[in-house]
Amino acid sequence: MSGTDEQESPSSATELVTLVVRAQDGDLASFEGLVERFEGRLFGMAYRMLGNRLDAEDTVQETFIKVWSKLGDLRHPEAFSTWLYRQAANHCQDTLRSRAAQATAPVDAGYMEETLGDARQQDPARQVEAASSMDALAALLQELPQEQRLCWVLRELQGLSYQEISDSLDVTGATVRGRLARARKALAEGMGDWR
Repeated sequence: MSGTDEQESPSSATELVTLVVRAQDGDLASFEGLVERFEGRLFGMAYRMLGNRLDAEDTVQETFIKVWSKLGDLRHPEAFSTWLYRQAANHCQDTLRSRAAQATAPVDAGYMEETLGDARQQDPARQVEAASSMDALAALLQELPQEQRLCWVLRELQGLSYQEISDSLDVTGATVRGRLARARKALAEGMGDWR
């Protein structure tokens, strides 16, 4: 399932706009529907960015609290998912800045494996190799500058388009492409032994 509204069916997109408009009018049940629809996606993004389950859960909770309080400011209900991702990305960046002096735990490779590939092949040697490569990728992701890591996670793991990433992070498309290129290059160089 994609993290983007553009790739949803027309009826699903209409349903999303309806939920947003109703939630803007104060309908708590509609807002709960939005939370149910997006909390897993936001958790996945936050967990991959922060590498810590508790921080990711806090990010999702704080994001939805902020979104509820500022939902009336959203002028275009069809842009809800981009706006929501922006709120979550900003919270992730704030969390990373606040703990910049501390070492961060690497991203849980097992969790990433669910998105990037299925390592449950029949061959145990291939399972070990896949697990090792996921561990290496998780460690390399944590070494990327947070702006590059966020762009990579949004593109490769959340499936957002370049434009959606640009809108979510409030940066130009060229900036997104540059960050992704640098992230991919660093990851490719770091994963050279796994080719």
